[in-house]
Amino acid sequence: MRYIAIIDYGAGNLRSVQKAFEKIGQTAFIASTKSELDKATAIVFPGQGSFPQAMRGLESRDMLSFIQSWIKTGNPFLGVCLGLQLLLEYSEEGNCEGLGIVPGAVKKFTGDQKIPHMGWNTVELSEPHPLFENVDTKNPFYFVHSYYAEVTNKEWLKGITQYGNKFCSFLGRENISATQFHPEKSGAVGLKLYANFIETL
Repeated sequence: MRYIAIIDYGAGNLRSVQKAFEKIGQTAFIASTKSELDKATAIVFPGQGSFPQAMRGLESRDMLSFIQSWIKTGNPFLGVCLGLQLLLEYSEEGNCEGLGIVPGAVKKFTGDQKIPHMGWNTVELSEPHPLFENVDTKNPFYFVHSYYAEVTNKEWLKGITQYGNKFCSFLGRENISATQFHPEKSGAVGLKLYANFIETL
């Protein structure tokens, strides 16, 4: 039996992610305490809201060190949007430290393009990845964000998207995968990503 835990840190797009898993025939539960995570097979960290707010939410729920340990010991983890950004060391949003798993920093978009980056855009993969098995990346995914991850260790950088400049839209390494876009808002291709994640467990 797989137990998919969706992290509740006090904000975020939780129910729509849970419904996306239900659509592919997988039960997922929303976890708001560390004890609820003990039975998890895999953790999904969706995100809406601000970087500092999310980090405070994790600390107040005593989930911060658990998640860091969970990831570092090789357990399955999927980050979505803010859930990707929190993996990095630091964010310009609130001048806040992150989980420190992925080398790099989260920066605000600059330039003439409209901010936030909101709507449909494509992902260019640098190499095949199990999460994108049988997924046509010519199909766009849904984005909504004002900040982006600047990953300094390119071994983590697996997908990029063009918006003004190119930015990290998918990162992955070993047990960790994370998307800047929202699979649960991306129609059939997004559901396929979630189904592929389940297949990797």
